[in-house]
Amino acid sequence: MAEAHQAVGFQFTVRPDGVDFKLSQEVIKNIYLSGVTAWKKKAIQFKNGVLAGVYPASPSSWLIVVIAMMSSLYIHIDPSLGMMDAIKENLPYRSTRAVLSAILFATGLWLFLIYLLRYTLKALLSYHGWIFESHGKMSTSTKVWLCLVKMFSGRRPLLYSFQASLPRLPVPSVDDTIHRYLESVRPLLDNEQYNKMELLASDFKENKAAQLQRCLILKSWWATNYVSDWWEEYIYLRGRSPIMVNSNFYIMDLLYVTPTHRQAARAGNVVHAMLQYRRKLERGELAPLRALGTVPMCSTQMERMFNTTRIPGIETDFVQHLTDRKHLVVFHKGRFFQVWLYTGGRHLLPSELETQFQRILNDTSEPQPGELKLAALTAGYRIPWAQARIKYFSQGINKVSLDAIESAAFFLTLDDEPQGYDPAKSNSLDSYAKSLLHGKCYDRWFDKSFTLISYPNGKMGVNVEHSWADAPIVGHMWEYILATDCFHLGYTEEGHCKGDVNKNLPHPTRLQWQIPNECQNVIETSYLSAKQIADDVDFHGYLFAEFGKGLIKKCRTSPDAFIQLALQLAQFRDQRVFCLTYESSMTRMFRDGRTETVRSCTSEAVAFVRAMEDAEHGDQDLERLALFRKAAEKHQNMYRLAMTGSGIDRHLFCLYIVSKYLGVDSPFLTKVLSEPWKLSTSQTPQQQLNLVDINKFPKYVGGGGGFGPVADDGYGVSYIIVGENLITFHISSKFSSPDTDSYRFGQHIRKAMLDIQALFNQCNVNKATICIYS
Repeated sequence: MAEAHQAVGFQFTVRPDGVDFKLSQEVIKNIYLSGVTAWKKKAIQFKNGVLAGVYPASPSSWLIVVIAMMSSLYIHIDPSLGMMDAIKENLPYRSTRAVLSAILFATGLWLFLIYLLRYTLKALLSYHGWIFESHGKMSTSTKVWLCLVKMFSGRRPLLYSFQASLPRLPVPSVDDTIHRYLESVRPLLDNEQYNKMELLASDFKENKAAQLQRCLILKSWWATNYVSDWWEEYIYLRGRSPIMVNSNFYIMDLLYVTPTHRQAARAGNVVHAMLQYRRKLERGELAPLRALGTVPMCSTQMERMFNTTRIPGIETDFVQHLTDRKHLVVFHKGRFFQVWLYTGGRHLLPSELETQFQRILNDTSEPQPGELKLAALTAGYRIPWAQARIKYFSQGINKVSLDAIESAAFFLTLDDEPQGYDPAKSNSLDSYAKSLLHGKCYDRWFDKSFTLISYPNGKMGVNVEHSWADAPIVGHMWEYILATDCFHLGYTEEGHCKGDVNKNLPHPTRLQWQIPNECQNVIETSYLSAKQIADDVDFHGYLFAEFGKGLIKKCRTSPDAFIQLALQLAQFRDQRVFCLTYESSMTRMFRDGRTETVRSCTSEAVAFVRAMEDAEHGDQDLERLALFRKAAEKHQNMYRLAMTGSGIDRHLFCLYIVSKYLGVDSPFLTKVLSEPWKLSTSQTPQQQLNLVDINKFPKYVGGGGGFGPVADDGYGVSYIIVGENLITFHISSKFSSPDTDSYRFGQHIRKAMLDIQALFNQCNVNKATICIYS
């Protein structure tokens, strides 16, 4: 249909004297507007690139320096200490040498000042003492430091303005890392096991660590980040197992609000909001995220949010990132459609996108042979997918169609089964999460940077490929989308997108496939293996509304530490043993930083849990509370160490990679890297942008997101602290494990949260500020 529409605008007639071409005014207008938009976009990107490149200075400051140097020529004062005269002697054109020498010296001085400001800011940002200070208390030195950071940070920074000023991730000393590692495993090992681990660690430190550490330090001097490239390659891209459930994660829609129940309209608004966000992202116009409103975070991960696909390979995958993609691919009932996102040099309006999506929903054509479950290739094992891609999708119409998917801005699924949180249905959150995490195993393109999922009842969600970025990056985008959808774009009273309906747009184009039987067999095999994984996911999600961050803070403790200790208590009650626990922390205060591990099962946490479970401590609540505070403080300190580059696991991981490159066998590193994380946890950040006042609009809160279980016999727990009075938990495990049950674990978490809160009440802590929960 799109080709036919364009053919109407372009016509030619063969005549005896040649060929007569005719172009309609509409085509000429669209070509002109597209060209103007493209050049305008390049000009804005160039301008913003210059602004970010010279930050914290500005182009106008160059003019000020030049004027100052030019003025010195007339007042006969040489601020250059003879350097301008030296430059002048080596320039041609005697009549303009003085002016040119002043301009050249001024430019050099300006560039020197830029680098001086930049490295001064980098030195200031290398200080992390502020993060170790007690909450609500700030020392005089930190206040002075904060003022200096603000002074050197300039005004109105763009998204990438601080990149060159961010410090590099430091390499911890081997002694510190091994000491922290042994401390972290002490509560998990008996005396004999711990002594063996100590011997392995001592042997490694004395015989092999120095050589590996030197190589790692050398890399840290050369690369912008000594961890991130290896982390992406070896943890994500070299994995040959299915990425569905095992790697990809999901993010939910608003919990209580559905702006419209019209599927096409909701998709139209959300896609238009995404295009607005992408335009700001490509131009670098988004404000950088800053801790304390001052300390900048790295924005590198955001570069590959759109136009990005993970491409399968035999030995390793790679991430393909393109620029300026002008279409998306839509999946509906086994058919793939290509939808253009621009017309006349502008984004399609929400009402125009709604029209396009409604056309797809109204299309009654059947899938082509092999098309229905084609996307299952991205859900199954990576090697069969890589082989099939080479054999069946490297030429002809299959290649054209696959290129359309892989080069799309993102992937959209118009689902045919309603989902979302429903208080009247006890398992609605479970079903919603499983739909976002794996769907039917063939209705999401799991290799795309993200798949946007639209449900018939107006709910939305996102499935995210993990290699290119972490959850806070996508969460930043999703917060912008939901706020723009609900509070800026809006809907008509009938639930349609606002704006006039343009029925002259070319219809979405069906992607064409010629999939032979052999390839269909590969698709079916991938589907069956993916379905086995999906069917094994035991998921439970629930809303903990008894209390939230507000009450926890009144207890003068960190909400994250409170929840982590509740998880330790729940884990022990569920399994009767302690286990290695993973909590994700970010290292984005450093250039190209991603994550670090916080080992939450500490000796202090174990002591607290045992006290809570010990009947002999029944009347010793003050002792339990003291143990809780000690464990919470330990957890906060470990979290701070992880954020400031002094974690354990990324350092040991990189030492292990270096050992493999050098052919050095290390039993200690092999043992460390093979330990299973039976409890994997993560907190999904909320209110990164503060676009919605949730105190004023308490119903406009997101449901957060989650991930699949990391260990076959363990749990994956994602929790979201929503506002002051709500915490949502997303719990995953495997049905195939006889030792785990997600619903049971959820009940243990709830009981643990209430027991810890009751401990504070019983001890009557800080009566003047703590409201006793009833």
